[in-house]
Amino acid sequence: MKIGNTEIEIIKGDITLLDTEAIVNPANTFLMHSGGLAAAIVKRGGMIIQQESKKIGNVPIGGAVITSGGNLKAKHVIHAVGPRYKDGKSGEAEKLKMAVENSLVVAEKKKLKSIAIPAISSGIFGYPIAESSRIIVDTVLEHFNKIKKEKQETTLEKVVFCLFDDEAYNSFTAELEKVKTKK
Repeated sequence: MKIGNTEIEIIKGDITLLDTEAIVNPANTFLMHSGGLAAAIVKRGGMIIQQESKKIGNVPIGGAVITSGGNLKAKHVIHAVGPRYKDGKSGEAEKLKMAVENSLVVAEKKKLKSIAIPAISSGIFGYPIAESSRIIVDTVLEHFNKIKKEKQETTLEKVVFCLFDDEAYNSFTAELEKVKTKK
């Protein structure tokens, strides 16, 4: 799918192996990458990612910051702090939307051309994949549709939703298909 000059695609695989300019790390507010995908990113990319994160300090839920990619193929890691899922009535959707939007803004400020986004908050943070996929896909599409509508520019030429398992892959694919059939 393409919006303006930005190609949007979905793949199933290991985000730590991608060669996009940045990958998004679903981080906690302390940027302590000790579990889930965050731990896998540090394991493959090296402790430099954790050390740079420690220098940044705490990041609020919904925020996003950038570090180097260490030994990863990706030059940068954007640490997006998504919400822990409680009951769906505690502002989780808005916080997840902010984390995704802020990740895109950080990438654009750094003038990056490509970014890979996982199912933020869906792993150890417990967000139901059906809900998180809808929010993440909608937020990305809204971001680029707004840029196109307002005739603005973006440096991002490629956004890859990179999902680790069949359930997440199928959920993200279904969300993109809904958008395609509405056209």
